[in-house]
Amino acid sequence: MTGRRRTSSTYLPGLLTRHAKKGVLSAGTAVVCASLLAGCGVVPGTTGGAGDDPITVMTWAPENTKATNKPGMPAFARAYARWINARGGINGRELNVLTCNDHNDSVAAAKCARRAAKENVVAVVGSYSQYADSFFPSLEGAGIPYIGGYGITNAEFTSPLSYPVNGGQPALLAGLGSALADCGPVTLIRPDTIAGDQLPPLLDSGLKAGGHRAANDQRAAEDATEYDGQAARALRATTGDPADEGCVVPALGDRTGTFMDSFRRAREDYPDVRTATVLGSVDQTVIDATGGASGPYEGSYITGWYPVASDPRWDGMKQVIREQAFGDNRIDPADAGVQTTWIAYTVFRKVVESLGDGEVTADTVTEALDNGLRIGTGGLTPTLRWKFQDKLASVGFPRLVNADVTLQVVREGRLVSARKGFVDTTKTLQDADVNY
Repeated sequence: MTGRRRTSSTYLPGLLTRHAKKGVLSAGTAVVCASLLAGCGVVPGTTGGAGDDPITVMTWAPENTKATNKPGMPAFARAYARWINARGGINGRELNVLTCNDHNDSVAAAKCARRAAKENVVAVVGSYSQYADSFFPSLEGAGIPYIGGYGITNAEFTSPLSYPVNGGQPALLAGLGSALADCGPVTLIRPDTIAGDQLPPLLDSGLKAGGHRAANDQRAAEDATEYDGQAARALRATTGDPADEGCVVPALGDRTGTFMDSFRRAREDYPDVRTATVLGSVDQTVIDATGGASGPYEGSYITGWYPVASDPRWDGMKQVIREQAFGDNRIDPADAGVQTTWIAYTVFRKVVESLGDGEVTADTVTEALDNGLRIGTGGLTPTLRWKFQDKLASVGFPRLVNADVTLQVVREGRLVSARKGFVDTTKTLQDADVNY
């Protein structure tokens, strides 16, 4: 996602879904429906009813772009379908996974959503896109739930048809800010995008909770090929007082590694600073590729949504990879996108199982989730349960039901737990100065 900013969308969340469930469409609603779906004669998400018909879902993510790419998410979704179908499917029904490349582009993201409606999918599961304003109108118009998005956009925590499994960027940055409260000056390097605009107040909420002043907000192009100037600027801002060691926080997605290449060269001319970031910008493969224990991430704090990849609670996911995706280098068990997709499909499977022999449609999946179904994920998250207005509704995140993060640190080139268990960032986020 780059440069150009747009105003927030003006669609009414859940408008069609609420009226359609009552069997009533007002004239105004019918016009909206026609514009979004080119006709309301068929209710999307109704394939996969009772019987032996396949259950069709979709997973999307950007691939082969100049910015952030998440090819492991659709690749893992296809592997999961092969794995679950080899075991008889879900309640004896075959799982059919469609995938779509959103190309980090608003038009392509909208096309993915329209295709989901056209193909009558019952849910979009375990997906990544920065263009929620482009895809949510079509999903909401069709009544299709969005389960386990990556958490990169504000709309994922506001839409009534979104069922996030993690706390997204809000929780990661609030948790990281808390961990960096003992730093000197802190500089955040983040994308100059709409999604990037959401990051500074979230990091600042954690810093403020620890009695620290706000971070320096430094914007950068999301798709740059080098960040020499940005690295030097960040170092100047954090090394003014050699006795007060500062912290540099790059949060540039896939371009974080590019920034760190520039940063490693530039830091030789400045006093020591610490680095810190969030999982999704850095994982073990990135740490290995940048020198391990001798690289720029040694000693860095990194916040994540889930336990470290070596935790035995990931054994189920690793079994899927081992049996159905061995040798597919797109699927990294340490990648937060792959991990989120595993949890999202775990949620979806349990929802379908809860329906027994009943119909599996977009409406029945949504109703099961809205009716208070509690879903365990084997300890990878707290037990998940969605309400429309949850604890963080007051700061604009009514669908954020899991604010837990893990604090990790790079020691001797390995990403390990810095603190046992999860850190709940709910209170920190409640005090955040977030205005959307």
